[in-house]
Amino acid sequence: MVDPTDPVVRDLDEQVQQEYVARYGGPDRTPLEPAQFRAPDGTFLLARLDGAPAAIGGVRRRDEHTAEVKRMFVVAHARRRGVARRMLAALEQAAAGLGYTRLVLETGPKQPEAVALYAAAGYVPVPPFGYYAAYPGVHSLGKNIADAPPPG
Repeated sequence: MVDPTDPVVRDLDEQVQQEYVARYGGPDRTPLEPAQFRAPDGTFLLARLDGAPAAIGGVRRRDEHTAEVKRMFVVAHARRRGVARRMLAALEQAAAGLGYTRLVLETGPKQPEAVALYAAAGYVPVPPFGYYAAYPGVHSLGKNIADAPPPG
């Protein structure tokens, strides 16, 4: 667990925004506040690989039973090494530990690797929600996590 205002997190968040600009022509405009990612309603995680920052991700409250995954990102040098899968599992476990039984997320059509990761992890289409609900091609996904296994 890490504070979402930590300088390392802010640096990785800037990298993910640059990724969105490259893929979509602009940053993610979803309104986010650091307090949304602090207990008891949420959390934010930072993963390291060989001592270097490798990935970030957070969960925030949507309703009493549902949390939303936001800002999940793996730096280029850590990709294709299982980091994203482990980060997602850790977010699921953290959300379950906060009492949530369901996770939802949004991803876009220009992130096929993310779509594949979420499908492989058991995420299925759900009705559109959130900031990008009306955008064409948005993938709104969800998963029941009541019995999320520990990250592997």
